[in-house]
Amino acid sequence: MSLLGKQATEFELPDTNGNLVSLKNYIGKKVLLVFYPGDNTMVCTKQLCSYSDGFDGFRQIGIEIIGINKNTVNSHKEFGEKYNFKFPLLSDVSGKICDAYGASGLLGTKRAMFLVDETGKIILEDITLPVLYKNSEEVLELIQKVLKK
Repeated sequence: MSLLGKQATEFELPDTNGNLVSLKNYIGKKVLLVFYPGDNTMVCTKQLCSYSDGFDGFRQIGIEIIGINKNTVNSHKEFGEKYNFKFPLLSDVSGKICDAYGASGLLGTKRAMFLVDETGKIILEDITLPVLYKNSEEVLELIQKVLKK
């Protein structure tokens, strides 16, 4: 079921330092929620490194990025420190938020992205196979098309 045009589900999840991060803290900003299968896996590492490398491009068009999956805070901390990501990784160990966004699969977290606008509405959704991902240039291109509408 598509979430496009719907209000994004509110969440409060711990970041790599155990601090709770809430979606409501981003009201007034555009946020790209990036659900990914796992820390320190080949495709996920390439994907998140691409977004971190392209972070300035996202910032230039007012986009914040948040990575989410079911791994633990400690797993995220090690992963984030290893690659020095420029955005937070949030831990959804219970899977409730992954479920709410349709990002839970039989084998864990699906690879999915949702762009949430300044009012909390989902204006872009992209769910793909775990072995595929869009690099930062492809994501920025998608976002710019949506923002021009």
